[in-house]
Amino acid sequence: MPEPILTPDQWATLRKVDSPTVANVIELFNVRSCAAGYTNLRLKALYPELPPAVGYAVTLTFRAAYPAESGNSYSGMPQIIADSMSTPEPRIVIFQDLDEPPQAATYGEVMAASFQRFGFVGLITSGAARDVEEVRRLRFPCWASSVIVSHGCLHFPDFNVPITVGGLRVRPGDLLHADANGIVNIPHSIAAAVAEFCEPFMEAERIALDYLRTPQPTVDGYREAMARFKRRIAELREKAEASMRTRS
Repeated sequence: MPEPILTPDQWATLRKVDSPTVANVIELFNVRSCAAGYTNLRLKALYPELPPAVGYAVTLTFRAAYPAESGNSYSGMPQIIADSMSTPEPRIVIFQDLDEPPQAATYGEVMAASFQRFGFVGLITSGAARDVEEVRRLRFPCWASSVIVSHGCLHFPDFNVPITVGGLRVRPGDLLHADANGIVNIPHSIAAAVAEFCEPFMEAERIALDYLRTPQPTVDGYREAMARFKRRIAELREKAEASMRTRS
C-alpha cells in the first residue's frame, strides 16, 4: 500500500478540479497511452452534482446471482471495514461485479452509510446500485452501471485484488479521481506534479475561453487565441517531461 504522497494543498487542489482536467494534465507527462487510465461509458455518477472524490482504492469482487459456496466468500462488512484500515486515507471502495450482466445491487443505504462513517470518500461498482434517494441524502459519491431493486445473494469472493471496472484496471492502493465525468487513475509517480500542473493547465485553457467571451470574436482572432493556447500547452508539456527526467 502507498504512503500518503500529497500535501494538504495538493489534496485540496485535486478535490476542486474536474476529472477531465486531471486526465489532460496526466497526458502532459507522457507516462501512458492517451487512451488508457480512465473508465468507459458503462459507469455513471449517481450524484453528478457532488464534488470530486479523490482517494486510494480498496478493491473487492462481488457476486449476487447465486449463494456463495463454502469457503468461496470473503468476510462480511465489519471485516471489510477493519481490513481496509491498512489503506491510507482518503479511501474509495471499488467493486468488480463478476456477474455479467449484473443480477443485483452491489450496495444500498446501509453499505454506503457504513463506508462513509468509516472514512471512505466514495464508492464505485461496475454493477448496480439501489436505495438511490436514501444514499443521495447522505451526500456520498457513488458510481454504478445501473440500478436494481434487490441485493440478491450477495457475497464478496476476493478482497484487495486487482480488478477491472468500466474498462479500467485498478490495483489496491491506486489513486483515483472521480466525478460526474468519470473516473481516472493518477499514477503515483506523478501525483504531486499533477496537482501542481492543474491550475497552469486551466489558465492555458482560459486563453481560448476568454477570447470566445469577447463581444465580437472573429475567426482570425480565434485562430490567434488557439495558437497561444497551444503554445502554452507545449510549454507545460516541456516542463512536465523535464520534471520526469529530473526524477529519473
